[in-house]
Amino acid sequence: MIAEALRVPEELSARVPAEQRGPGLDRDAVRLMVSRGTEEVGHHAFGELPELLAAGDVLVVNTSRTLSAAVDGRIGDGRGRGEPVVVHFSTRADRRHPAGRAVAGCWAVELRRPDGLGSTRPRAGGPVGRVVRLPGGARLTVEAPVDPGGARLWWARVSGGTVPELMRRYGRPIRYGYTDRDQPPAAYQTVFATDAADGGSAEMPSAARPFTASLVARLVSAGVLFAPISLHTGVASAEAFEPPYPERFAVPPATAWLVNAVRPGRAGRGAGTGGRVVAVGTTAVRALESAAGPDGRVRATSGWTDLVVTPERGVRVVNGLLTGLHEPTASHLLMLEAVASAVADGEALRRAYAAAVERRYLWHEFGDLHLLLPS
Repeated sequence: MIAEALRVPEELSARVPAEQRGPGLDRDAVRLMVSRGTEEVGHHAFGELPELLAAGDVLVVNTSRTLSAAVDGRIGDGRGRGEPVVVHFSTRADRRHPAGRAVAGCWAVELRRPDGLGSTRPRAGGPVGRVVRLPGGARLTVEAPVDPGGARLWWARVSGGTVPELMRRYGRPIRYGYTDRDQPPAAYQTVFATDAADGGSAEMPSAARPFTASLVARLVSAGVLFAPISLHTGVASAEAFEPPYPERFAVPPATAWLVNAVRPGRAGRGAGTGGRVVAVGTTAVRALESAAGPDGRVRATSGWTDLVVTPERGVRVVNGLLTGLHEPTASHLLMLEAVASAVADGEALRRAYAAAVERRYLWHEFGDLHLLLPS
């Protein structure tokens, strides 16, 4: 695995959005590393993407809107000031959630400790029955760990207000310590984000952040197709190698039809048009692969997915991926290794990440991107 050999220097964390790094810059002012099969890694500006794709390729994009999911609170019953905490609202449960009916109406939350610099540090979230006072007179009560025996994410119920209203009035986007300062909510929305009745993402589907309206227009003019999915991400402040939790997703009928129409033919099936299905971000991979049957055919579907894409499981639909650069201990790297194995050799990802460190690419949600394509 990459984690065994890669160390990412702290100074390679992207601390501010691209458009704040100099006058006249826009969101697309990031670099793009390109891996094509077994070829040497290439280096481009993100604005060159229309020249790197071909007419008939499909970019699958996540339309989930980023929530202002961080809300300040205090632990206690109101008789004293109490311990300050930041509540990160992750995922809203319902009766269809894999965890069962007992969590209906709850939110999965992570309680964090303010670090005095505008960011937060980890802290234990329990025990059951813990009460957190929230703005506007609302109260959050911890009910059960999301993962039995776990200490990070907990199911909690809010009284005296609704979570969407709390986030709208008092929330801010989740921020981690490698960034310099808080950013307005607009900085965390992608050009594809839409309002949805079933919620939004605790953290930005960041691979799509560098797209601008003008770049999308250039891609469409070049014959590149766009297909929307939604997958509402939970908090990503996971422990080392911690797999993602179940997340709500939807693949609409038009997207399923388009992806099936352009996919390269498989033995015993129609040939399709031979276009590449390029997922924009790991969330798009997870949604598409969750909607695919063993034959690789995508079915329109919605609900919850707990799929973890690994090299052993492989990918059935995606044969290209546009993604950010992930920490060596992130579970997303297993997905990247699965895609890389499908379009290249086993060393493709290791070569790419070594080149990214050598050439000083920037990591995290405001950083540079990596495009994986077959030869």
